[in-house]
Amino acid sequence: MVAGINLEATCKRLDDIRKEKGLTVKDIQHHFGFSTPQAVYKWMSGQALPCLDNLVILADLYRCKVDDMLVVTEF
Repeated sequence: MVAGINLEATCKRLDDIRKEKGLTVKDIQHHFGFSTPQAVYKWMSGQALPCLDNLVILADLYRCKVDDMLVVTEF
C-alpha cells in the first residue's frame, strides 16, 4: 500500500490545534508576516497544505512536532 497526507483531515487538525492553542487566524497571519489571511484560511479549510517550511514554523508556534499535525492515510 501507498501512504499519503490526507488533505482534509490534516487541515482540520491544523485548525483544531490552532483553536486549542487559543490562536486566531489573524494571529497566525501576523506570525508569518502575511499581508492577508488568505493562505491561512486555505490551510484551515482544506483547500491547501502549508509548504514544509511553513509546517515547521507552525509546529514551533503550536509547540508540537510536524508529525502531530499531519494525518497520513494508506491508499
